[in-house]
Amino acid sequence: MSNGSLYTHIQNNIATIEFFHEASNSFPSELLERLAKAFNELSVDNDVHVIILKSEKEKAFCAGASFDELVAITNLEEGKKFFLGFANVLNAMRKCSKLIIGRVQGKTVGGGVGLAAACDYCLATEQAAIKLSELTIGIGPFVIAPAVERKIGLAALSELTIDATGWKNAYWAKDKGLYAKVFDTISELDKEVEYLALKLASYNPDALKEMKKVLWEGTENWDVLLDKRAEISGKLVLSDFTKKALQKFKK
Repeated sequence: MSNGSLYTHIQNNIATIEFFHEASNSFPSELLERLAKAFNELSVDNDVHVIILKSEKEKAFCAGASFDELVAITNLEEGKKFFLGFANVLNAMRKCSKLIIGRVQGKTVGGGVGLAAACDYCLATEQAAIKLSELTIGIGPFVIAPAVERKIGLAALSELTIDATGWKNAYWAKDKGLYAKVFDTISELDKEVEYLALKLASYNPDALKEMKKVLWEGTENWDVLLDKRAEISGKLVLSDFTKKALQKFKK
């Protein structure tokens, strides 16, 4: 369980991917690899018409990448590989032939915001505040920025990135387009997620696939772009500034 867990359940042509990590649902590299693999496999599964992405427990949706692994990086190769973890997941979500519904029940930070942005339709609770805190440790949200900008626009991405210590509430995120709807409770959220997934699963799967392609037009360069962004982050994480900033996270 040190690397967390990830389970995929398929019923009524709906695949539900559920991930968990004891550190606020953060992602070590191994869990990111499993998530990318899950999207790739579901993309070619004809029994699946729509995908739900969710995390376990009631608090944080996702705290981003694993700080334990971030602290342990010692060279550029390790650094780039670490940041390619989220890049590979975002590209898997982008290329996945199935529409992805995000179920965001709580706070989400960094890479978790990227995951929400890469969903085709995101539903959340009032507790689902967001933050991009990367600048505070000397790096930046370089890998996830294309996904976040695509969803909420450059101005909102700038605001979120530059105010690196401030939380934006769920209604701000809805106003900017990250969330489609915000609910008072998790039970209300789950009812709407199930209702929407069942509706989508009943539609023509070929139409859903074609719609997915349309929604992601203009992102064909992301394989190259996100690789370059991972290299930028991989270099910065080795800087004296970042090494010093990360000291407080060492166990």
